[in-house]
Amino acid sequence: MTAPAEQDLLALDRAAQDLLFRAARTANTFTDEPVTDAQVAAIHDLIRYGPTAYNGQPLRVLLLRSPESRARLLPYVSSSNRPKTATAPLVAVLAADVDFHERLPELYPHRPQARDWLSDRPARAEQARFSATLQIGYLLVGVRAAGLAAGPMAGFDAAGVTREFFPDGRHEALLLLNLGHPGPDAWERRLPRLSTEEVVWTL
Repeated sequence: MTAPAEQDLLALDRAAQDLLFRAARTANTFTDEPVTDAQVAAIHDLIRYGPTAYNGQPLRVLLLRSPESRARLLPYVSSSNRPKTATAPLVAVLAADVDFHERLPELYPHRPQARDWLSDRPARAEQARFSATLQIGYLLVGVRAAGLAAGPMAGFDAAGVTREFFPDGRHEALLLLNLGHPGPDAWERRLPRLSTEEVVWTL
């Protein structure tokens, strides 16, 4: 009996698999074509169903469109990431809402006491960062589903960005994300990936 082809074991068709995963790359250059608010809303509407602890959904997305907001960001970005961040059609600051627990009576209504479980701020902040990071993974796939390219970057002063854009102390910057349509020479060489045998084992 012939073993099924890899793509036959997945519900997505081959084109969708390639769009979201195999052909998707981190973009380093972008065209001038804008990323619209409607596209951003469509992406969020798709990815908001991803799992988070207590259904807390702590990810917050700050879009930097104006030249003034971009100028405020660039001093905190590493020198290698600064040129592409300065020219990307849209830059998003991805942050965790440390006080996400305030929405739990609405978002986790079957456990009214959940808000009180998270009264300790350091523990709550750790939970916020963890769940927001899960949401960021979904967001990257959602960007690809919209036919856009994403350039996630950790090369920045997160504490400085948090002070600059979130002075209320409620949000913590986690990642910067350049968005747009890929430009010339947008991709670097594909780096190796680990095999299933190197990643997965069974007890």
